[in-house]
Amino acid sequence: MNYYLVIPTYNEERFIALTLQSLVAQTVLPAKIVVVNDGSTDSTESIVQSFCDKYPFITLVNKTSDAIHLPGSKVIQAFQKGLETLDNQYDFIVKADADLIFPANYFEMISKHFLSDSNIGMVGGFAYIEKNGEWILENLTDKDHIRGAFKVYRKETFKQIGGLKPAMGWDTVDELLCKFYNWKVVTDETLKVKHLKPTGANYNKAARYKQGEAFYSLGYGFLITAIASLKLALRKNKPLLFFDYINGFKKAKTAGKSLLVTEEQAKFIRNYRWKKMKEKLF
Repeated sequence: MNYYLVIPTYNEERFIALTLQSLVAQTVLPAKIVVVNDGSTDSTESIVQSFCDKYPFITLVNKTSDAIHLPGSKVIQAFQKGLETLDNQYDFIVKADADLIFPANYFEMISKHFLSDSNIGMVGGFAYIEKNGEWILENLTDKDHIRGAFKVYRKETFKQIGGLKPAMGWDTVDELLCKFYNWKVVTDETLKVKHLKPTGANYNKAARYKQGEAFYSLGYGFLITAIASLKLALRKNKPLLFFDYINGFKKAKTAGKSLLVTEEQAKFIRNYRWKKMKEKLF
């Protein structure tokens, strides 16, 4: 299958070469890789350019935006900038982070999943982080969720869900919209991606409020948000984050922020969340 990757990057001189090296070593090579350098002040640009000079399927796009790293908006705007440079001659498209090492067979296996079932809309593996010299699962989400660091979409699915939303929560709403449109989301536990930088390492308090805002924008409602906030805070071993998430939800509600989904989709999402909670309880 023909596939493209878009990699938003900002000051990733420590890792971007490792990421690109793992991609050019794939058993099934990508047709195109676009690295979007979003105002890096280190040597990221020159490192990427060295790969462009060697591999004609890699291109560099430079973009300048606000240097403040808040989850969601910045990275998806950079992704969109890269997407605009691509044609539609792909079977699936990948949004990848610039601090990953993919196993060599990653996209060969992704292709096999898509070819096995035309109703599969998204596929992904699992993120592993290094701890005490060992690579362990970065256990921040349920095992049926694909991490935003390496999202892979069938072209038809990507088009139907309207691409990626430039806001925190984009990597949850995409999967929920997949389910809304009856696409399957598949995770493969054999595909272990090395995540070289812990998730949220650069997030500040404003970013943590954004998580609560994201729950609001998904149409969760307060009770589902409270449960999701507590679960996420405990998974991160930082229980007090719960209050930041709730405050973020309340701020968004008070400000009358618009949702990332329609009312019909929000209703579907709430019902789906309650169903999943009941399955785990009973």
